[in-house]
Amino acid sequence: MTDDVPLRDRHVVVTGGGTGVGAAVARVLADAGARVTIMGRREGPLREQGLPWQICDVTDAAAVARAFHAARDAQGRILGVIANAGAAESQPFARMTPDDLAAMLSVNVTGVFNVWQAALADMKAAGWGRMIAIASTAGLKGYAYVSGYCAAKHGVVGLTRALAQELAMTGITANAICPGFIETPMLDRSIANIIDKTGMNRDEARASLTRANPQKRFIQTDEVAQAALYLMGEAARSINGHTLTLSGGEI
Repeated sequence: MTDDVPLRDRHVVVTGGGTGVGAAVARVLADAGARVTIMGRREGPLREQGLPWQICDVTDAAAVARAFHAARDAQGRILGVIANAGAAESQPFARMTPDDLAAMLSVNVTGVFNVWQAALADMKAAGWGRMIAIASTAGLKGYAYVSGYCAAKHGVVGLTRALAQELAMTGITANAICPGFIETPMLDRSIANIIDKTGMNRDEARASLTRANPQKRFIQTDEVAQAALYLMGEAARSINGHTLTLSGGEI
């Protein structure tokens, strides 16, 4: 980091900040001196983090605008957004409905669009900003039984790459972090779903998900958090439109 733009002077919003990756990213950024506001749909998990928070459903543009306005009033202009809120559903493509696909696109793509757009004016006025999406390896390849999720995360990657080109001369960067399966409550739900639908035991279900990773392990939340911290910094100022994969060599 350079002395003239220290992280402690930057206000960063982290969506999905109450649990899992979002909570880990928020802690790392706060420890590095950032003014962090976490956002999510549930008050309980947000309160537990001990950071300033706002209730926000990222699929609702009006709610996002209100939450960002309140965060800005409390902690100043917003110069970084970690778009982490998301969801994954597993089912065969033949059983999917248009509503199933719409739900995946709404939270995973429209949610990123909404929060990035809500902070864009602040970043342009400052001539500096960081937009980071927590995407997935599912944004770079296909996985069976999660076609809606893959479509949505591919959309996030496309949005990131396009925005990076559009904003390249403004001092704002846009990047996506693309982890493999992360050890979070969302992963626990995926494992439970596999057990329920296949009859596998827990160890077999976990192994089925680590198989694609050459290191044969799940990604940890601290790895994602440290990647986000790096992309927020001055040393990453020429990294733009990048998809940083955390997958042990899978991609």
